[in-house]
Amino acid sequence: MPARTDSFALNRLGLAPGEGRPLDLTVAMEPLHFAAQDYSPGDETDVRLDVSRTTGPGYALRLRFGVALHGPCQRCLEDAGADIEVDAREIEQPEGGDELNSPYVDGDDLDLRAWARDALVLALPTQIVCGPECRGLCALCGANLNEDPSHEHERPPDPRWAKLSELELE
Repeated sequence: MPARTDSFALNRLGLAPGEGRPLDLTVAMEPLHFAAQDYSPGDETDVRLDVSRTTGPGYALRLRFGVALHGPCQRCLEDAGADIEVDAREIEQPEGGDELNSPYVDGDDLDLRAWARDALVLALPTQIVCGPECRGLCALCGANLNEDPSHEHERPPDPRWAKLSELELE
């Protein structure tokens, strides 16, 4: 079972420039609030962290993991159970400018929990649904259209013909 860690001391790997090492770790995950809904990625997830030492005092980092995100489908409100795959990269090159400084690295300490959370948020689809074929809810009565695909309502009369209904024909 991978070791659980929320932060990781990169210098303890003792990597020489150009050397790298993959690590299997477990990171705590927090519930997400997305599009006015709450979603749970579980309490923790297993991650693969690839650490490579750059020439000089920096690091190239890659974080990969997958979660099953539980919360309401944004079309039908059933449990979405969306599988999200995350593949994120960061570079930490001190004195390399803002583009080469990772916000998750402070000295030699990597804030793995914050990086995993932010990477998950960036990997989310624009709409979390239970499946690509989800039909959603009926706009008139709220019936789940996945359970009754033939669901219909009588069409309201065309308002342009409303006055004709007032005619009294004998």
